[in-house]
Amino acid sequence: MDVLDIARWQFGITTVYHFLMVPLTIGLAVLVAGMQTAWYRTGNPRYLKMTKFWGKLLLINFAMGVVTGIVQEFQFGMAWSAYSRFVGDVFGAPLAMEGLMAFFVESTFLGLWIFGWDRLSKGVHLACAWAFSLATMVSALFILAANSWMQHPVGVEMVDGRPRLTSIWAVLTNNTLLAAFPHTIFGCFAVAGSFLIGIAAWQLYRNHRKSAPEDEDRKVWHTSMRLGAWVGLIAFAGLAISGDVQGKLMFDQQPMKMASAEALCHTEKPASFSIFAVGDVDQPNCEDVKSFTVPYVLSYLANGHLDSEVKGVQDLVPEYQEKYGTHYPDHPDLGVFAGKPIDYVPNLPVTYWGFRLMIGFGAVSAAGAAAVLWLTRKQRFPNNPWWTRLAVASIAAPFLANIAGWVFTEMGRQPFVVVPNPNPSGVDGVWMFTAAAVSRGVTANEMLTSVITLTAIYGVLAVVEIFLMVRYVRGGIAGVMPPEPPDKKDSDDEALSFAY
Repeated sequence: MDVLDIARWQFGITTVYHFLMVPLTIGLAVLVAGMQTAWYRTGNPRYLKMTKFWGKLLLINFAMGVVTGIVQEFQFGMAWSAYSRFVGDVFGAPLAMEGLMAFFVESTFLGLWIFGWDRLSKGVHLACAWAFSLATMVSALFILAANSWMQHPVGVEMVDGRPRLTSIWAVLTNNTLLAAFPHTIFGCFAVAGSFLIGIAAWQLYRNHRKSAPEDEDRKVWHTSMRLGAWVGLIAFAGLAISGDVQGKLMFDQQPMKMASAEALCHTEKPASFSIFAVGDVDQPNCEDVKSFTVPYVLSYLANGHLDSEVKGVQDLVPEYQEKYGTHYPDHPDLGVFAGKPIDYVPNLPVTYWGFRLMIGFGAVSAAGAAAVLWLTRKQRFPNNPWWTRLAVASIAAPFLANIAGWVFTEMGRQPFVVVPNPNPSGVDGVWMFTAAAVSRGVTANEMLTSVITLTAIYGVLAVVEIFLMVRYVRGGIAGVMPPEPPDKKDSDDEALSFAY
């Protein structure tokens, strides 16, 4: 493999690993703040126990997310220096806002929340929880603003071959961002909801022989499970709506990605949606692929009309060649790609199946949430090992859906790292080939060493996170609540130590 391939593998591995932490942190932070709000308003110790337990797991995940996220910034300078120079004037503003406004608020108020249980009033302490949880979403907004600009450049002018920021407001109100942000947040809530369901189901099964149905700790897990199920269902509905908006923007802004999502080789009018295909979808003529399709659906997803025309890959390639050239520029910055033919077709198996895995795992997660609501409607849950295993395994479904969605989003825009605008809705003439974005001062061996080292470090961090998570999940409520004073059975009027 050359430097570009290794650099892409490195970025993909580290980014996907980091994104395992991000959605859980964002979704769980808001849910924990909601739990604490319920305790603040009702004084019910059940909600305090929920806040303590789930808050502990949130902190473990947040810390690991910070550690793994630091590598992302270093990668831009180490492996993607040409890309950093090209987008630096644009990305500087939103990423600085993320660091100074969002992450600073996150870390400050998270610290106050951790150490303020016995030092702050209940109202102030609750405000810290909400400040931290909402700051995580603001942080995501600024990061997505940068990513959405790569998908649809706005708010810039070209000066000496590089985009110069002219309107940060245009970047922050980019229609691609306005669709991506709610979609990402709903994905975070789907992850958090499934996380609550799986762990609460395990706790119920583990303790069902040790306690009566009316036991207070059982109510903690039952309430957590139902909360996770409701959150998961609502999140899936939000994902469907926001995903539909994103699909229509994709049809308008990145027609090749739309065609690649369906492995649509030839233009269709009306266009059918392929549920799944049998055969090699990577073949350009599609003659050996047998698809099971639903008529008219792809046309509707494209722009809301059942008879819309959707262009196929083979018909789009000449259009891209006419606009952006048939060969890479013969420039030394492009290394081995200089003067080579440009392949405008993304990896079709990855985009086709990635799109379906995203939808499929999301649907599985929603179906599991609906089943949990039905099974727990009478304060019960089947104490069956198979049900429990399924509930625990379901934790992975929204994680996998999120990962598949991001892989599709990033792979579908190749060979561009900054996608050109095919219509007047953005700034014309702003794009960058991925082949031109990689650092030229780094050798393949150096890049490979970096990949192996980072993968090994991330593997160790994965073991640490799993160990800590399992340890505190097994500890249950007793592991996060301080021992109750012998002379006080109800001590809710006093702020309790966080027992960390």
